[in-house]
Amino acid sequence: MAVAVYLAQIPTLLLASFLIATLRGNGALTLLLAVALSASDLAFELGGMAILGTQPSPASQWAFLGWGWIVAMRAVMICTGISWRQIGWPAIVVTALMAISLFFLPRADLWIPAPEQAGRPALAGEEAFHAQGELIERQLAAIESGRPGVTELYFAGFAPDGSQDVFLREMRSVKNLIDRSFDASRRSIALISNPATAAEYPIATATNLRRTLAHIGNRMNPDEDVLLLYVTAHGDEGFGLSAHAPPLDLAPVNPTVLARALNDAGIKWRVLVISACFSGGFINPLKDDNTLIVTASAADRRSFGCESGNDWTYFGEAYFSNAFPQTKSFIDAFPVAAQAVAQREAAEKLSPPSDPQMFVGRAIAAKLKELAVTP
Repeated sequence: MAVAVYLAQIPTLLLASFLIATLRGNGALTLLLAVALSASDLAFELGGMAILGTQPSPASQWAFLGWGWIVAMRAVMICTGISWRQIGWPAIVVTALMAISLFFLPRADLWIPAPEQAGRPALAGEEAFHAQGELIERQLAAIESGRPGVTELYFAGFAPDGSQDVFLREMRSVKNLIDRSFDASRRSIALISNPATAAEYPIATATNLRRTLAHIGNRMNPDEDVLLLYVTAHGDEGFGLSAHAPPLDLAPVNPTVLARALNDAGIKWRVLVISACFSGGFINPLKDDNTLIVTASAADRRSFGCESGNDWTYFGEAYFSNAFPQTKSFIDAFPVAAQAVAQREAAEKLSPPSDPQMFVGRAIAAKLKELAVTP
């Protein structure tokens, strides 16, 4: 880091040398001063490296800066032959430019590892890659058939972006909530793309999604049971969902792909909850009398909360973590969640607001009342 910062400050040091030489009326001093100040700056940076990790107090940090200033002043005095009593303008120039260099100019390493060098992708090895096929086979085989005469909820989760752990954490939390609330642990599956869970969850690809929905469609009683499909990812203005699972080059899922997969699976009763930017764009291609669609944003708006350190996106937390446990209803939870999201976005001055959306098909509301929710 010291070398990177040292090189980044060379233009500042050259400017200081030129200004001091000009003030002294001796242009020949420019090169000499540049060398001396550059040398002193390197000593300053090496001193900084020596105290890295010591968690110095504010007083010791200011003392360190003062030491660097004294070194620079000594270099100026040696090169120009002036005394401490004559240091006025050179001191002002060096002090001002040191302050600009330290507190205003960006400081960064010149060399950083390429993303692929940071760690081996989870699916790079042949063993891990082929284990994925066995993983989805086992989890699909564990899904039970619906019981005749009982309206039951099936759950499919789809989190295709492995670049941020917030989607993994949110999907785990939602799956656990649905499994408890509807006794659905033997009727649920989550597809998650994340390097840390390649041996735990099947990756969230368009192919795996179609296969999963087709299998669930075969296990459900089509006229009785309901599918809850939950999606959490980044979204783009073309209504594509981000897909990140290196080293694979995955196609994004969009409303057309999802509609075809649901229709091909023969799934009649659907609850679709999509937490992504521009997710309102999924409503028109997917709506019908038997479908409830809830989205984290309008078709022309971004949603918020996708930071890596978060456990939830803003809408996912408002809808599943807070509103649904209160209301025990996918429909009644929406206005509660939408209001909470609006208040949070206003408090954080996020604009334009995400404007979550809901579409309720004419027949789905009555069907959802048949589901038994665990208190």
